[in-house]
Amino acid sequence: MSQEEFRRAELLGRVLKGDLKLVDAAALLRVSYRQAKRLLRRMRERGRKGLLHGNLGRPSNRSHPASERERVLAMVATQYGGAVAGRGQRFGPTLCAEHLFSDHGILVAVPTLRRWMLQGKLWSRVRKTTQQFTRRDRREHFGELVQLDGSFHDWFEGRGPGGCLITMIDDATGNALGKMHKEETTWDAARVLRQWIAQYGVPKALYVDAKSVFVRRGTVNELAAGIKPVTHFGRMCEKLAIEVIVAKTPQAKGRIERNHGTNQDRLIKKMRLKGISDYAAANAYLETEYFPSHNARFAVSPPQHDDFHTRLNPRLDVKQIFCLEEQRVIGNDWVVRYDKRALQILATPRAKRCTGPKGRVRVRETEAGELFVVARASTGDDQMLEWTPATASGRSVTTATPLAVPTMSVVPAGYTRSGKPLSAKQMAVRERWQREDHPNIQAGIARREARRLSPSLDLEHSSIPGIPLADHDSVKTDLHI
Repeated sequence: MSQEEFRRAELLGRVLKGDLKLVDAAALLRVSYRQAKRLLRRMRERGRKGLLHGNLGRPSNRSHPASERERVLAMVATQYGGAVAGRGQRFGPTLCAEHLFSDHGILVAVPTLRRWMLQGKLWSRVRKTTQQFTRRDRREHFGELVQLDGSFHDWFEGRGPGGCLITMIDDATGNALGKMHKEETTWDAARVLRQWIAQYGVPKALYVDAKSVFVRRGTVNELAAGIKPVTHFGRMCEKLAIEVIVAKTPQAKGRIERNHGTNQDRLIKKMRLKGISDYAAANAYLETEYFPSHNARFAVSPPQHDDFHTRLNPRLDVKQIFCLEEQRVIGNDWVVRYDKRALQILATPRAKRCTGPKGRVRVRETEAGELFVVARASTGDDQMLEWTPATASGRSVTTATPLAVPTMSVVPAGYTRSGKPLSAKQMAVRERWQREDHPNIQAGIARREARRLSPSLDLEHSSIPGIPLADHDSVKTDLHI
């Protein structure tokens, strides 16, 4: 259903409900009153499907036959083809259409031939010259677009470890803010964003590059279901209604790239004079001295004075915004697995109203390592579920000390291997079996001696001195006490 057909269905649906007059609907639809009556009758009889065009899904009456299309493509491939670049460049759609008409008398419209050649891979949109870029103008409002990027450099000139300066700069004014960290991770970027929000507010959009912190490729299941892949940082921005725009080239975010060059010159020398050689001292200097003086000197006034920053809702829990979030499925025993841990969900009345076994919940982890299990209620609100740590088998961990079971490598006299005392009858049997004159003891001694003298001796078909053949079974039996 096209946008126009959808609009017709909405307006005529209001007419059927009695909320709108047909004459007013005809004026909104920009059709005559008689046509509006026809559309209303079709919708009343067949519903929204009655508003669809009758030729929907059918080939056009003006389309070319498939045989003609194949014949034209064969002629283009054999006579007007060639390499994409270099000698023997292939003909374009316009020139092909001219020669098809002048040389073969076949009339095909240029847009139609271009579409055929693109589908048949006989033409591409490769340009002969490189694409030319023009400098983009600044945005008009403060907070309308904020660029975010990290710069890896030897900021301490060998006095300390190398690091990454994550910077945010407003596109309209040039106001900058940043923090220095060891790497450019999700938590590092989130700290800089939280500092910007605390100082200026929530920006409308962020301009970032295609690093894995900000964007990622979708999995096979996500691509099959049409789900847009989102990173943890992207999900934080979604909760704050911040649009994340990905730059395709470094030149696209040239403002922050030029700012990196300025910092790599001025900031390094200033920290050398201050004797700064660690991240904590560098971040304190950036927040209190460097960026305030930098903004006072280099920031400009925006073309429009309206501030596009919005105030952070004080009712929102910051822990639930700046966190790692993953979806999990509750097991039949109400256990959720997360990061090699088992979380036992307490089956409270609130939990039973929101979810249950085989239900989907979200596990949120804060930067401090605090875990929250969240379920989506029928009203659309997030409900926190209570949980306790569980063992690897899924059972809740208890503090009771298990009964100690003695394990002995050597069984003492009067006890079994499990540590239980023997009865008088069992003691008599053990003593009788442990006597050296017992037949089985003698048979075992003779067997070991025979193997020592003749290792290849076949005990099943030869007799052992001193032991009759009838006792061979007892010889082959080991003694177990």
